[in-house]
Amino acid sequence: MPVRDDLDELIDDLSQDDPGLGLRVAAALERRELARQLAGHRREAGLTQTEIAARMGTSQGQVARFESGADTRLSTVARYAAALGVTVSWSIQQAPSPKRRPRRSRLRPPPRPRPRRVPPVRAAEPCGARGTPSG
Repeated sequence: MPVRDDLDELIDDLSQDDPGLGLRVAAALERRELARQLAGHRREAGLTQTEIAARMGTSQGQVARFESGADTRLSTVARYAAALGVTVSWSIQQAPSPKRRPRRSRLRPPPRPRPRRVPPVRAAEPCGARGTPSG
């Protein structure tokens, strides 16, 4: 079983609010691994990044970005593979359902009662001759 680290824990915690996060991280790691495998094929073929870049019609810097996993768009993968003289086969598979951990309760204080609006007090009505209210 692989050793878990702080990043794994962070992904698990963030996945509680975004269940699809774990699947997106897994997909990114797969693309990164594919880029590393293609870079290994390049080295085995004795080609430099500059030579592959020339075959792809791009710069050596873009090839370095791809090999580091920073740019793993399908079009870039296909161009890189073609420049190596290899093909990449794609398959579609059902993604595993994300692991759901019980949500931690986020206790919030109860809402404060809103103050009631008290209507303004009206001025007293004029008094009669003897000081008593008229009416």
